[in-house]
Amino acid sequence: MNLLALLKSKLLAGRVNKAAPELKLSRRSLLKGSLGGAAVAAAASSTLTSKATAFSWDQFFQKHYKELTPEEKKKVFARIEGELSQKYKRKVTVDDPQPIEGTKFVYALDLSKCNGNRRCVEACVKENNLDPSLAYIKVLEMDRGGLKLDAGDRYYDRATVPAKDKIYLPVQCNQCDNPPCVKACPVEATWKEDDGIVVIDYDWCIGCRYCQVACPYEARHFNFKTPEVPAERLNPNQSYLSNRIRQKGVMEKCTFCLHRTRKGQYPACLEACPTGARKFGNILDPDSEVSQILKTKVVFVLKEELNTIPSFYYYFG
Repeated sequence: MNLLALLKSKLLAGRVNKAAPELKLSRRSLLKGSLGGAAVAAAASSTLTSKATAFSWDQFFQKHYKELTPEEKKKVFARIEGELSQKYKRKVTVDDPQPIEGTKFVYALDLSKCNGNRRCVEACVKENNLDPSLAYIKVLEMDRGGLKLDAGDRYYDRATVPAKDKIYLPVQCNQCDNPPCVKACPVEATWKEDDGIVVIDYDWCIGCRYCQVACPYEARHFNFKTPEVPAERLNPNQSYLSNRIRQKGVMEKCTFCLHRTRKGQYPACLEACPTGARKFGNILDPDSEVSQILKTKVVFVLKEELNTIPSFYYYFG
């Protein structure tokens, strides 16, 4: 087992056993413990080089997002900005927009308008700095008259859409109110925020993929390799819990473009939709478009029987 795996396994063992506080190890306390700080630091120096792509020394010993003070956040964001700006030869900014008080974001999608053009997928990939091999949104082509997700074709030829007797159903993170992914995470690297968005602290994720297995919507994605984002396609306006560049070995997912929506903008996928099938807003506002849709349309959610309580609704207009 290499050093990184050993450290993470020790850390995981401590954080999982909540019944034994004395076993709760942090990255820093681990170095001061049985392994010996000097010995580990010496061994790590040969393993962790300044050019390491998976993580940096400061990143490895960084606190959980929720434990960071405002001053510590500034230092963390400055580190990330410096690393990315140097790598991509462009000025990158990393911010941290907070949930808006009195807001619960939900999505509504009119299946009668979606024609399978996949413009939403393309916009999402670009906005969220995704490797072209990974996409948060999958669009399923299915026979009209049924919603058999398992039989849906996500690799259909876009040149033929909309095909006769077919319907198209986009699927992405449902931002569940009872998210099984959050419960499955052994190190609390993912959680649900007050505005309904489920987020991930990428620097705290250990890449165990338990959340991916727990998600019934296949909405979580694992970075098997270092994401490749061409410098000319990089979105430099990034957020710590949203669209910043992720590293190899961690999970990621849709965040309803919180770096946009918490600033009063729409998600990138909605703005890219040419048919107006996508609707987004605050369900706590009775006058919002999404609130009116839920009041006047027959809406449904995917896999309702699992009691995940999704915040992503479908309807036929």
